[in-house]
Amino acid sequence: MQNLVKEFIEKILNTSNVVLEKPKDISLGHYATPIAFSLAKELKKSPMAIAEELATSLANPVMFEKVEAVKGFINFKLSSSFLQSLVDRALNNKQEFAKQSKKDEKILLEFVSANPTGPLHIGHARGAIAGDSLARVGKYLGYDITTEYYINDAGAQMDLLGLSVSLAARDFIFKEDITYPETYYRGEYLIDIANIVIEKFGKDIIYDESRFKEIAFFSKDLVMEIIIKDLKDLGIEFDNFVSEKSLYSFWDETKTVLEKNGSLYDKDDKTYLRSTQYGDDSDRVVVRDNGIPTYLAGDIIYHKNKYDRPYDRYINIWGADHHGYIPRVKAAIEFLGNDSSKLEVILSQMVQLLKGGEPYKMSKRAGNVILMSDITEEIGSDALRFIFLTRKSDTHLEFDIDMLKNQDSSNPIFYINYAHARINQVFVKAGIDKNSVTELTFEKLNQDGLNLVYESLLLSSVLNEAFTKRDMQKITEYLYNLASSVHKFYNEHKVIGSDEQNLYLKVLAIAALSINVGLKLLGIEAKEQM
Repeated sequence: MQNLVKEFIEKILNTSNVVLEKPKDISLGHYATPIAFSLAKELKKSPMAIAEELATSLANPVMFEKVEAVKGFINFKLSSSFLQSLVDRALNNKQEFAKQSKKDEKILLEFVSANPTGPLHIGHARGAIAGDSLARVGKYLGYDITTEYYINDAGAQMDLLGLSVSLAARDFIFKEDITYPETYYRGEYLIDIANIVIEKFGKDIIYDESRFKEIAFFSKDLVMEIIIKDLKDLGIEFDNFVSEKSLYSFWDETKTVLEKNGSLYDKDDKTYLRSTQYGDDSDRVVVRDNGIPTYLAGDIIYHKNKYDRPYDRYINIWGADHHGYIPRVKAAIEFLGNDSSKLEVILSQMVQLLKGGEPYKMSKRAGNVILMSDITEEIGSDALRFIFLTRKSDTHLEFDIDMLKNQDSSNPIFYINYAHARINQVFVKAGIDKNSVTELTFEKLNQDGLNLVYESLLLSSVLNEAFTKRDMQKITEYLYNLASSVHKFYNEHKVIGSDEQNLYLKVLAIAALSINVGLKLLGIEAKEQM
């Protein structure tokens, strides 16, 4: 809708830089442009005079009911026939509603990428949901997006996993008196893994430190099975999985490239990256004094691997604790001869979870964290996905899961689903098929109905803004406000049995379609009844 208006104005004015705004007061118009102000210097006229002239030339009774110059702005009120044409197109081709044509831009989107040492916790869930929703919306808008999970299966955490499985077996299976080290993984999932390890390799492996790495890599695969299942329960699947361990064979090749451009130097038997040249607060070690590459080296190899693949943009969703990591990775990208501006990093803040106003209890199965799977099981994937998308991922989020059990407007997902189900049930009570109202005209539709139609048709521009700004909150806010408008319209206007019944049903049909599509792109199925 907005694009159609913009294209029309640009064609008439023979320009390509028209800015459209939505007035806060809809009575002033559906859209407004300040273009007269930008033309004032060139034309040596006041914006008010220019706006008056342009308003006349932009009059189009098919598209606009009114084009009006107001204090230098040009306001556009859409015609009922134009709104009707957009609704007709949407209702007759529901699968294409708000969808856009294929874009040339290819995007590699990496998210979650948690260590394969234990089940995902509630913090991981936020990044997972943000990434999956971003991918869904982007693909719907025509972008070629590949989703990827980077498995951190190299480094000290793997040694620790092997040790932790051994300790769990000795403590809980063999009932030994164990003295635990300061650092280890804990949780009931380790007992399950230990039983499988013993069944496959025998008891002796538990006591053989030389085989702890073997335990670790076997256990890693079992943990990944848990992670993949938990993600699938949230409706999240990945196109690619990339193993950090598998990439380390390319370190020598990567190191050679870095050495050739002078980005590495040796000091105290360690090898450093000159990351301060690109804004890092200190140069970083990439090879330890024992000759083993660091975690950063693994990320350098991985990003070389990414850039070696033909993508136009690379998006990483990382935990907030990786903030300082961004400049050193971007430095490495530049040293490798690539454009670091193509890499975009979105930080996902942690979550404060409450239950009845009190901090949510840690999971026994995980040891010391709140498991994502526990929350999914308690409140359902739809509620979890929605609430995590009500705040931009780089801001703090706190919520009480008991709130999500409320059946009123305080529970946003209930409120939105109730609006959708309400519309569906109105059609059922009226005995009218949704497809039978598509031919009705809006000639006699009142302003409240036209306003609800206009709001329902905004989905496309909302999706665009949400994707461009990487902010799915735009969609959840829009859906909540649209649901509120649906409830208000239904409460203020008699639908079933009124003279306007079928006309109102058509209005509600486009609102329901917008809610349905919006929720689906967030990974949520709209309820037909409640």
